[in-house]
Amino acid sequence: MESNDLKGALEEAEIEIEEIAMQLADMLGAALYFAGVKKEKLPDAVDAYLQGIDDTFGDEDGEMGFEEVIKVIENLKKSHPKLFK
Repeated sequence: MESNDLKGALEEAEIEIEEIAMQLADMLGAALYFAGVKKEKLPDAVDAYLQGIDDTFGDEDGEMGFEEVIKVIENLKKSHPKLFK
């Protein structure tokens, strides 16, 4: 494969990754909304969620399945009740 082909494939992959990241951010916002976060507080809740991952699991390395997401949201409800309805 030529370097131009590789460069083009890399650029396409970067765009795909960016699009998937945006979709995941939207899905996180939806999950937080359905967990009871006030709509106007969603950006703050997303930030708190990302910090909450470290607060909940510390330096543990592992995969984030749905049970771990639920645990972070449950901890978020306790630590940031003003974000929720």
